[in-house]
Amino acid sequence: MEYISKNHSKFLLMCHLIFVCKYRKKLLIHLSVRIKELIIEISEKYSFKIVEIETDENHIHILISYEPKQSILEIVRHLKQQTTFYIWKEQEHYLEKHFWKERTLWSDGYFACSVGNVSQTAIQKYIKSQG
Repeated sequence: MEYISKNHSKFLLMCHLIFVCKYRKKLLIHLSVRIKELIIEISEKYSFKIVEIETDENHIHILISYEPKQSILEIVRHLKQQTTFYIWKEQEHYLEKHFWKERTLWSDGYFACSVGNVSQTAIQKYIKSQG
């Protein structure tokens, strides 16, 4: 990927996110296509980019590119809240079979890992070579 230039900055910020379905239910077998569509729509609305996205039976992997003014927590919050809201709106009869009293979809936590163009070793070597 290429660096992004804005007014007074140049950056390339990427993060690998993983969300897991509540109780590790295998819901994404049935919902993966719509969940991916929703995530792409949300990313366009909140100005971050989906670089890659793929689902397994009970979790989703998302590689995002985002701006320095955005926080990972804010992005995760938008993605989890809005996908849950719209999927429940569209698939209520399917989801209420899996979640009796709660309108949920995702487990409480998430995994996030920063991703860069070069390795940690390359950066450490570069910094040590300065001065």
